[in-house]
Order: sequence, then structure tokens, then C-alpha cells
Amino acid sequence: MRLGIDASNIIGRGGLTHLTNVLRIADPEKHGFESITIWSSAATLEKVSDQSWLNKRTDPDLERALPFRIAWQSSRLHKLLHKEGCDVLFVPGGTCSSPFRPFITMCRNMIPFERHEMVRYGYSWQFLRNWLLRWSMSRTFRRAEGLIFLTDFARQKVMQTVTSISGKATTIPHGLDESFFCAPRRQQAVGEYSEIRPFRLLYVSLVDFYKHQWQVIDAVTRLREQGYPVSLDLIGPAYEPAKARMNQAIQSAGRHASSINYLGPVSYKELPRHYQQSDLFIFASSCENLPNTLLEAMASGLPIACSSYGSMREVLGDAGLYFDPESADAIKNAVKSFLDSPDLRSRMAHQAFARAHEFSWQNCADETFAFLRSFSSTR
Repeated sequence: MRLGIDASNIIGRGGLTHLTNVLRIADPEKHGFESITIWSSAATLEKVSDQSWLNKRTDPDLERALPFRIAWQSSRLHKLLHKEGCDVLFVPGGTCSSPFRPFITMCRNMIPFERHEMVRYGYSWQFLRNWLLRWSMSRTFRRAEGLIFLTDFARQKVMQTVTSISGKATTIPHGLDESFFCAPRRQQAVGEYSEIRPFRLLYVSLVDFYKHQWQVIDAVTRLREQGYPVSLDLIGPAYEPAKARMNQAIQSAGRHASSINYLGPVSYKELPRHYQQSDLFIFASSCENLPNTLLEAMASGLPIACSSYGSMREVLGDAGLYFDPESADAIKNAVKSFLDSPDLRSRMAHQAFARAHEFSWQNCADETFAFLRSFSSTR
């Protein structure tokens, strides 16, 4: 049996992390696949490790803007799949207009299914884009023979909009790279820290309206006003309108602005070092499916102050302190509780570290290919 993968809209962040890790660790032959052919841009294919069973394919239209990629998927992909002798199509990007059957897709993006999150963008191209994604993803999910969710929360939320699907659905969480695992360190009293050696807070995520970096900055400013020697590192690419709001919050921090550092995007290989140099992780998103950076912080042995919204409790369980991400005061109180109690930090860090071991790329790959294999007789 032969598998085709349409990765034409997999460009970066979580989608690329998932694709590269699953293909790196997969054993397709164990699940009855003699070969896999993947179509994507040259930049994406370069990041996918070479395998004896993997055929990489690109096309000039896959290097162009979204309308050209959609047209390629609609009119040419099914012909290429038949030419390669593919029996099953996997579309991890979540939208598919190809007539090829059977195809299996994946739900990754939750923003189009959270109306109150889309409203944050006002009347903008991003708002329109999310509405179009809501329509195209819903249509794809209804047509697909198989649908993979990352969390049960996402499954329940999306089905409130899609209402019914004709194919099979399953939940398969993402995994974690071993490079992130670092046993929790011994926790010290906050009095052991100083302006020269501050207690380092870390927030790794895209800068966007639903990530609430400005609320975190406000919370850190309030902690410093109360005399806590804390600093904050913010890491991640940025949506420019949200970045402007974040920069305004940094300026509003006044004399404490120097303790708040936006480092911009950091390469995947460099991320473990930043986690391991930090003392506490903050995650203040209000809309997530399965946040990779939360998993990475869990594996890094850090105590975690986390948003109570979305799927976060399903992922972190009882291994963190939760807050309302739209309230700087709530964020401050959660972090303050950790600062005041080394024992709490140690206990939560060990619980999160243990829970992180439940998320494995090996399990993700095995479960994904077993699910794909189940559609071999539906063509």
C-alpha cells in the first residue's frame, strides 16, 4: 500500500513540527505502507529528513501564494496521486478540495471555531481569513473519511460547529522531542534571587491577540512593584498588530521595562536551552488545540502558571496553577503563589515532568499510521 501526503499548506510552527517528527520516527512498513510520497514547498521538504521509503515532490505552484496552492490541490493533486499509485491521502493541514478518495485530515487550528477569538481581530484580513478557514475546514471535515483531533476538547468544540461527519474520528496527541526533557531542579526561596540574578519567567508563543502577552507584562510589572526580583523573556514570531500592542505594554512598564525582553523567533534547536535557563513558565493563551510550547515546558522540568481556557487543563492536568489569561491580576497572583513557595514549585514541576512523558512522537506516529492503514479497503 502507498500513502500520499499533501503538505502544501504546512509552512511553519506546530504543523511543521508535527510533520517532521512523525516522518522522522515513523516505521511505515510496520503498518503496511511500502512507500510515502509527500508534496510541499521546497523549504518544507528540506526540513523533512530523508528516508528510503519517502519520495519528496514539489511543484512551481507550491512555491506561490495560497490561491495557486488551492488550485493545484483541486485540479492536479488527484492525478499525481494516481500516477504515484497512492491508495490513501493524508492532509494534515486541515483543508482539502481534491476529489481523491479516501482522504484523512487533521484539525489543528481552533481560532476559526471560536467566534469570540475571531472578534479580537476586528474588521481585518485576518478576521476574513478565519471565517474562510471556518467554512473550508468544516467542509473538509464533513467530506473526509477520517479526521484526527489532537485533544478531546478540540473534538467537542469543533463538532458544535460541524455538527456531523461522515467518516471516522479519533484523538491522537502530539509528542515531544527528547531534547526538551530535563529533570526539575532544586527550588530556592525567592530571597535567593536579586536584580543581578533575577527569577526568570519565560513565555514561548506566537505574539497574537489571543496570547495576551500584554497581560503577562502587566502582571510582571505589578510583581516588580511589590519588590519581587523577576524578569520576563518573551519568545516567538509576531503578528504585527499584536506586536505593537505588546511593545506598548513594555513601554508602559516604565522603569521596569528593562526586565522585560522580547527575543523574537528562536530556532527549534535553541529552544531547550531557553527553557533550561528559566525558573518558571507562563502560558497565557485563550485558544489552543494542543500547545506544543506548554508540552515543552512540562518536559523541561519547570513549574507552570497556565491559562484556564481551552484545552489547557486536559494537557497539564493538576500539574500547574491556573489563571484567567485576560486578567493581569490573576496572572500576577498565580505567579506570586509560586514565588512565595519553593515547595509548591518543586511539587508542580515534578508532576508536570512526569505528565510530559505521556506525550511521545513514537506513540503519535504509530497511532497515526495505524489510523491511516484502517482506510486501505475504503477506496
